[in-house]
Amino acid sequence: MIKGSLVQFSAFQDDLSAVAQSPFPEWLVSLAPQLENWLKTQQHGELKAWLKSVEQLPLITPTEISLGDTVTVTNNQIQPGQQARIEGLLKQLMPWRKGPFDLHGVHIDTEWRSDFKWQRVAPHIGDLSGQHVADIGCGSGYHLWRMLEQGAEHVWGIDPGQLFMAQFLAVKHFMPKELQQRAHFFPLGIDDLGPLQCFDTVFSMGVLYHRRSPIDFLSQLKQLLRPGGQLVLETIVIEGGEQDVLVPGQTYGKMRNVWFIPSSKALMHWLRRVGFKQVECVDEGVTELAEQRATAWMEGQSLADFLDPNDNSRTIEGYPAPRRAVIIAK
Repeated sequence: MIKGSLVQFSAFQDDLSAVAQSPFPEWLVSLAPQLENWLKTQQHGELKAWLKSVEQLPLITPTEISLGDTVTVTNNQIQPGQQARIEGLLKQLMPWRKGPFDLHGVHIDTEWRSDFKWQRVAPHIGDLSGQHVADIGCGSGYHLWRMLEQGAEHVWGIDPGQLFMAQFLAVKHFMPKELQQRAHFFPLGIDDLGPLQCFDTVFSMGVLYHRRSPIDFLSQLKQLLRPGGQLVLETIVIEGGEQDVLVPGQTYGKMRNVWFIPSSKALMHWLRRVGFKQVECVDEGVTELAEQRATAWMEGQSLADFLDPNDNSRTIEGYPAPRRAVIIAK
């Protein structure tokens, strides 16, 4: 049993109970000790304050829920004072990078218009009804709610980002109980998971280029899937053939943790090498400035600052500008 969090919140208890009742209760053998260790040793210095902001959010029964492009929770009787309190507390969790959300009239205009990405992905993933779906590197969990909209039975978000976890819990706080019981977040990385071989669909979006060993990462994703399961992989690519891979210098688009950017053809070749079948690139295109930009909820630099001001087809370092592909593999 997990005890002793920095502040009292029951997210892990509820999620561990969901694992126990899932088709893969054996995950508890590794998961429970990992979370217990995390609670004792891994907290970010600001986590206590972030979770306190989540705790202080008012309890408001929703009258309308939409898991559409803007994930929306509404009560048409909300008072202006409650709305102002919600906005103030949610701003304690800035920067908000993945969304957008509208929580009782407070519109969180996130850095990324993650709905743009979902519109590229959703037509190709099939029916998720009844599935247990994992999102590796889920950020604040925006796409978890979209996966529930698509029919998933349970969604399991994995991301070591503790601010992301607080943001997920803030959104979850306003959801009805039925949805809360189906959406889960663990502040872990893929290296903590092992070969579970249990998920029907695994998503990994915007993660591959941050991994020092992309082939090992693809193998880890495969080992999370049950036999016959589906991988949905979204990542930055370059144009080129099966052998074309960009290895940036110290930074790519001012990001220091970018290691390998393959062409989509090279990436599909890698996926086949690690044992995936029916590998298909279903979407590819350049990231537009409207999709990633600074906002009142993310006031730092964004895509426009990462590109050559005289040539938006190149990064500030002179590399090809971000081009993103969606690949589906069985």
